[in-house]
Amino acid sequence: MRSYVLMFSLGLLLLLPGITLFAQAQPVFENGEAQVVPEFKNPENWIRHDLWVETDFDTDGDGKPDRMHVAVTRPEQTETEGLKLPVVYMTSPYFAGVAPNAEGVFWNVRHNLGETAEERVHPEINTQVQRPIISNRGLGTWVPRGYIMVHSSSPGTGLSQGAPTVGGDNESLAPKAVIEWLNGKAKGYTTPYGDEEVEAYWSTGKVGMTGTSYNGTLPIAAATTGVEGLEAIIPIAPNTSYYHYYRSNGLVRSPGGYLGEDIDVLYDYIHSGAPEKRAYNNATVRDQEMREGMDRITGDYNDFWAGRDYLNDMDGMKAALLMSHGFNDWNVMPEHSYRIYKAAKEKGLPAQIYYHQAGHGGPPPLSMMNRWFTRFLHGVDNGVEDDPVAWIVRETDARDEPTAYEDYPNPEASAVTLHLAGNAPGRGSLKLKASPNAGQETLVDNFSFDGEALAKAEYTDHRLMYLTPKLQQAVHISGLPALNIRLASSQPAANLSVWLVALPWEDGRGTKITDNIITRGWADPQNHSSLRESEPLEPGKYYELSFELQPDDQIIPEGQQIGLMIFSSDRDFTLWPDPGTELTVDLEATSLALPVVGGEKRLKAALGQ
Repeated sequence: MRSYVLMFSLGLLLLLPGITLFAQAQPVFENGEAQVVPEFKNPENWIRHDLWVETDFDTDGDGKPDRMHVAVTRPEQTETEGLKLPVVYMTSPYFAGVAPNAEGVFWNVRHNLGETAEERVHPEINTQVQRPIISNRGLGTWVPRGYIMVHSSSPGTGLSQGAPTVGGDNESLAPKAVIEWLNGKAKGYTTPYGDEEVEAYWSTGKVGMTGTSYNGTLPIAAATTGVEGLEAIIPIAPNTSYYHYYRSNGLVRSPGGYLGEDIDVLYDYIHSGAPEKRAYNNATVRDQEMREGMDRITGDYNDFWAGRDYLNDMDGMKAALLMSHGFNDWNVMPEHSYRIYKAAKEKGLPAQIYYHQAGHGGPPPLSMMNRWFTRFLHGVDNGVEDDPVAWIVRETDARDEPTAYEDYPNPEASAVTLHLAGNAPGRGSLKLKASPNAGQETLVDNFSFDGEALAKAEYTDHRLMYLTPKLQQAVHISGLPALNIRLASSQPAANLSVWLVALPWEDGRGTKITDNIITRGWADPQNHSSLRESEPLEPGKYYELSFELQPDDQIIPEGQQIGLMIFSSDRDFTLWPDPGTELTVDLEATSLALPVVGGEKRLKAALGQ
């Protein structure tokens, strides 16, 4: 039974006849941030329990609405003193364990373009569940600061019912249902199939979400539903489009570090739900919907991929957005955060973006997250809406010391067109002025050589390289470089890979992640006129295509050269067709648009021109 006390307002004293005044534990705020409250700090006093929230969908075919497994961790004062607090909510498909990376689980990338790869192995997961604790993530950060922590397992994972769909509608509607339960608009139950209800009487109804990678995708998924009560989200390195994760401008391209992964591989990796439901889920989701829609043959964009692109669902989003990503994240690439941040800003939502220079993961500084949740969950007017909207960690700075900018890309950046002058198979030039009659240069595809080897090589016919003169001053790049290219292929299909690099290539101790690769991009020449329809290339015929490289914000130091490297198969990211395909680039009709802070005037000065 719940006990109640008379509460006049936040932080007021309790008045009981004949008893000395004493203070009730309440959240405390200083400098616009929630502080650790001693009465909330001891984990031994936290109340922990789990339940199942009912959704309005049935994806495992049992004829009943799927229920999501939810765990709650809250200060004891929410029970003993009737205290209501806002919620920090994390949801994930990973909490109950994942499949092993066994041999044959990933697609074999060693085959020619347009061919069907051999079937892969489907692993099984031994579900790891400990009730009532789904996860301990975030507890030590948020509960002592006056929040309730809620965790849930995604559909078809752990003790949550349903099927994993990897970006399907149920992955948006599941956290929506949990948030509605926290607001008294959905039903929670003590058991997966019972009818004894559980109420969130301790919740203020204000919810914030955060998480990293897939766990950062799901706050965006929930926010696109427009669910009432979801006030703020802090996605960290989120995947905002499964097409952009597994494809690039029509090209079948793996995420960095996971060569041969595709959406059905990720499905197998997370499918930790009830064993008796897996056969139905596999047949309907993996072996039908995904097999028919994912298309590893052409890599074209289609309705299957459009349904798993959260940019297409932004109309309903109302939550304040604090986005975090790394410019050198080659797993979930930095475009994922930028495209959603840009759309949220265009909608007029409170939005900030934090970029660091490292790889996958990496949250904003705790103070930034604290201010965000303090403002939108506790309602403290700390002026966060007036803070700078872009925060970039400079190359030698610590992650908790970002530099503030007016926006990202830097408003002072403008595109500078750079032209190519050849010297293949050596290194050519990247210049501000076009060279008349620049001619053509040819490279020969060979997946055996990775991008690093090609970038370091002074002489090779497996790539084309074009370099600026040595910089006499540092150059600040901010935004999305874009390539306009005119090329011909000796075969009906070919990979196209592009790296923007800084040379000389640095190796050894003390090398920073920003020392060599500036940014990258990939495209399928067969999609030169449409992302939805590819067409075989006519050998020897020239085609024009334009595409953006990944977003970046980097200061290239004095003494280095900026290099544009064009090659075909990227050993760490693309399929591996038989070597020998030739790509011929028309240099006069090819150019790079480089976003430079200070524009052409600044770049000219840096080049001594």
